[in-house]
Amino acid sequence: MLTDQFGRIHNYLRISLTDNCNLRCFYCMPEENYDFTPHSKLMQVDEIDMLAKLFVKNGVNKIRLTGGEPFVRKDAAKIITNLAKLPVQLSCTTNGIRIDDLLPEIIQSNFHSINISLDTLQKDRFQKITRRDYFDRVMRNINLLLEKNIKTKINVVLMKGINDDEICDFIAFTKTQLLEVRFIEFMPFSGNRWSSNQVMTQKEILEIIREKYNFKPLPMGIHDTAKNFSIEGHQGSFSIISTMSEPFCSGCNRIRLTADGRLKNCLFSKKETDLLTPFREGQDIVPIIESAIWSKAKTQGGQLNEKFEKINASIIQNRSMINIGG
Repeated sequence: MLTDQFGRIHNYLRISLTDNCNLRCFYCMPEENYDFTPHSKLMQVDEIDMLAKLFVKNGVNKIRLTGGEPFVRKDAAKIITNLAKLPVQLSCTTNGIRIDDLLPEIIQSNFHSINISLDTLQKDRFQKITRRDYFDRVMRNINLLLEKNIKTKINVVLMKGINDDEICDFIAFTKTQLLEVRFIEFMPFSGNRWSSNQVMTQKEILEIIREKYNFKPLPMGIHDTAKNFSIEGHQGSFSIISTMSEPFCSGCNRIRLTADGRLKNCLFSKKETDLLTPFREGQDIVPIIESAIWSKAKTQGGQLNEKFEKINASIIQNRSMINIGG
């Protein structure tokens, strides 16, 4: 098992397939004209497969595919098919645009869940946030997943003055749909112009929902990042990921592998460990992985060790969100 110096066991691997994306969300990408990593510098299909198997041998039993947008890779279907053969709980975070193109592979691979990143239920606002016109296709694909009884979650990054007025609209969306809406506090990354006054905290979100809906908390596991709530009379549910206002680092079991093969032991860690180069050179990378996990900071990569209102985003050393893989 991969364990850090604080006794946390890491069994959950998030693999970024690419830093490319078919959207241009302003809080995720630093700029419209972004220099994506050349394909030759990305982990190739067989490398992803072999690295995943190596992590599984060392205790990983959950794998999530991320990006950029993981499904823009031309070989995404092959990657999915390979990973589905492993004894893991396989899931994915996607913007939902190419769900219809890859539906046969998604069904065949028996995904545990599909998370759709969707920050608004308004078509015009979707285009403003993403700088692309794919709203109708995303909504059709969400319905497609639900029709196929595939467990579906909606990831909503809340930002004051941008989409905080839609909180109850998303709650209403769960009334007749068996899905989970996950409200995520806005986090600071390179180039996303984060400021603390844009963060909708868990407390503020619950206060808004409470004015209109009756809800109750659901049990949480030690590794859960989302605090879940059921809503009276609704088929679906909602949850909150309170990374900024109420961090949950004590139970962290996550490892992140970037598309160019670098291990990040925390989403906010400024230090990365190159696995792809020594792997291609034929080295035994297990000791490298073990050392990287052991050195993990106690909280938030060792960079956000204060109240989020006092964080100076300009001095944070990290990649952009699209380059990390979430």
